[in-house]
Amino acid sequence: MYSSSVSNVQASSTQVPEVGPQASRAVDLKAALWDMDGTLVDTEPYWIASEFALVQAHGGEWSHEQAMALVGQSLVHSAGVLQQAGVRLTVRGIIDHLTAEVIRQVRHEIPWRPGARKLLHDLVDAGVRCALVTMSEGPLAAEIVAGLPSGYFEFMVTGDAVKHGKPHPEPYLTAVRRLQAADPLLTIDECVALEDSIPGVASAQASGVVTVAIPHTVPLPEDSGRTTWPSLSGRTVADLRALVVDRANAPGARSAPAAGTPQ
Repeated sequence: MYSSSVSNVQASSTQVPEVGPQASRAVDLKAALWDMDGTLVDTEPYWIASEFALVQAHGGEWSHEQAMALVGQSLVHSAGVLQQAGVRLTVRGIIDHLTAEVIRQVRHEIPWRPGARKLLHDLVDAGVRCALVTMSEGPLAAEIVAGLPSGYFEFMVTGDAVKHGKPHPEPYLTAVRRLQAADPLLTIDECVALEDSIPGVASAQASGVVTVAIPHTVPLPEDSGRTTWPSLSGRTVADLRALVVDRANAPGARSAPAAGTPQ
């Protein structure tokens, strides 16, 4: 199911190992953590169309506002909301049905977001490690990764590999822990997350990684704790590196503490 270059991360723990003070060494961009739906690929319309069709097939009613409220949420949460809207399937049945529908559409066409593949290519070319952090499950993520050159993503953290989905920080903490397994000196401050949704941005920020929001389907509220870009088009590795360095050099900046298991 997965290419040899991608592994599905099982979240046995979300604790990030402690590292030494950053003051003793230069801070640099070491890893980019990519959300998938809405950030790397424009699959949200696929999900929304599948939700409408499923609810209608069960005689229920579904609105645009309800669909927007599920953008970026875990599939388990979304399935529960769809049950409340009248879908007479188990949570697992809803997840499997929606995922199969989106995979069917992705196999016809992968709708890449503007600038995403170019930036991903440049990051890999510059030696920046990249991982996928998505609430979609492994089979769909594998379909998207298969549309990219082998080795672009070192691994992926999917919705079926974590106990707590976004907006909980566990997905991003799991990714950082995995990165640190190969590079113990890597810190949260040297990782950048690219996200488009309210739950995704909240998850990334709560984990402590440098967070870039690229709003797409749902507008995001103003927040000085993150960077907001209208698009990834024209964005460069240097732009992301500058965010890492700027935060490290900001007044009052200090090394991120070891992140314990979130409650």
